[in-house]
Amino acid sequence: MKLDVVKVGGAILEDEAALAAMLARFASLQGARVLVHGGGRSATALASRLGVETRMAEGRRITDAPMLEIVTMVYGGLVNKRAVAALQALGINALGLTGADLGYMRGHRRPAGKIDYGFVGDVDSVDISKLESLIASGVVPVLAPLVYDGSGGLLNTNADTIASKAAVAFAGRFEVCLTFCFEAPGVLADPSDKGSVIPHITPSIFESFKAEGIISGGMIPKLDNAFDALRAGVKQVRITDIAGIGSDGGTLVTLE
Repeated sequence: MKLDVVKVGGAILEDEAALAAMLARFASLQGARVLVHGGGRSATALASRLGVETRMAEGRRITDAPMLEIVTMVYGGLVNKRAVAALQALGINALGLTGADLGYMRGHRRPAGKIDYGFVGDVDSVDISKLESLIASGVVPVLAPLVYDGSGGLLNTNADTIASKAAVAFAGRFEVCLTFCFEAPGVLADPSDKGSVIPHITPSIFESFKAEGIISGGMIPKLDNAFDALRAGVKQVRITDIAGIGSDGGTLVTLE
């Protein structure tokens, strides 16, 4: 049985019309579906309004106690429930979840190294049986990027990682297609040219483009997650925009 895991992030979540178009596209997919969302820009905007400083290190958010409260409000509340409500309006029986809900995704606080990221979590386990039961009953899970620490707390976790870990967990029971959806039509050779989509990326191509600086920044961990998912049994990974969901568009990521 096929299962689509679609992760949405970037500017799409900040644009009401784009988000509506993305959710309509997602709703049109046939079969089992799971939606994973980010929301970093919304968290940054709310933090600014509340006078909480946003600190980043190597492109990643440092999550101190005040920022953990904000990302919990934004990821587990505002962004998640907006998506759930919009899907319900499209006839999709959606249910929003953090890792603490049903205890389905557990993680540990990342140890402090040269950088202390604070309340940031790395995933330890995914209880797929609980999500599988929901899917079997016709529910579409909408997953927020927050994992449960097993001791009553939540941890901020990269949404691409949530999508990848969930896809891998499902791969033992489904034929999983993982799609990373954002505002660009795929991985671009020239970020200023949306026509420069790289149609196919393998590990060797990735390493070459990374060394040349063609692939950089946030696209590096996204592709790392994509390759990890493929190595762990996910059938297909695609990086694309709204139009590429459920199609052959964008960038196809394979191991060879």
